[in-house]
Amino acid sequence: MISLFMSRAAAPRLASSTIAAARPLGMMSSLSSNLSYIVKPFSSSLASFRMSYSEAPIALHSVLLIGSRSMSTVPSPQEEGEIVTFLTLNSIRDNPGSVKKKRRIGRGVGSSKGKTCGRGHKGQKARAGGSISPMFEGGQTPLYKTIPKRGFRNTVHAQPMVPINVETLENYVAMGRLIPPGPSDPPLTIPDFINAGIVKKSAVKHGVKLLGGGADKLKTPLRLEVSRASKSAIDAIERAGGEVVTVHYNKLALKALMKPDRFDIIPRRALPPPKLMPYYTNYDNRGYLSPEVQMKKVLAQQKN
Repeated sequence: MISLFMSRAAAPRLASSTIAAARPLGMMSSLSSNLSYIVKPFSSSLASFRMSYSEAPIALHSVLLIGSRSMSTVPSPQEEGEIVTFLTLNSIRDNPGSVKKKRRIGRGVGSSKGKTCGRGHKGQKARAGGSISPMFEGGQTPLYKTIPKRGFRNTVHAQPMVPINVETLENYVAMGRLIPPGPSDPPLTIPDFINAGIVKKSAVKHGVKLLGGGADKLKTPLRLEVSRASKSAIDAIERAGGEVVTVHYNKLALKALMKPDRFDIIPRRALPPPKLMPYYTNYDNRGYLSPEVQMKKVLAQQKN
């Protein structure tokens, strides 16, 4: 066996070589201060320190291991503080398990929804678009046919009107988009409302109805010709010094009124149907066929 003798003078060389070996690991600062109690037996021995050649690497390795443990800066569990995590836009995530991956059908028998895709073999429900109405009761008389019916829906013959409030007319007059007519000017009609931007031409299908919303704000006297008018709207217009006349327009007359450029000769306006005749012959509605309105029209023509 080859013996290795280390004297008191050789101990510092072992320490320096150990420090040099620890330099690449970044352990220089704390290793030099922690080797004093390890190298002390070498310098304090009066006799030479005897170490076998095979034991020298083991001793050097133990020196490095002890030094590395003493230099560790990882805090103990008792010294660790509370971990703070900041919420940022790139760290926003759904809670685990909140989003479930959708099962894809028709991807082989191993997917549990392959081949027939969960529809079964043949039949009405296996076809595309072969769903059965929830009202179907297997061929027996359905419930909705066994119950008596009351009332009706007038969706086929309904004539919805485009509503216009008198407050809207006053606002457009204040903006200068609607010009009040003078004594000798014709009254305002549906094309004037369309040109001012109050209603859209495509929205007018059967006419315009004047409503009394914001009647207390109306100050400008206006003369109007509309399809229908409410009682409150008539009172508000006449209170401000204006005049309202309700006129019937069928589809042809309404088209000739809004698009006169499409006609070489403007067709004559048709009378209202018998169902609407009582409305336009009643002066309370200011119908254009009422005797009072007809008389006012004749007197106005005589003055001119």
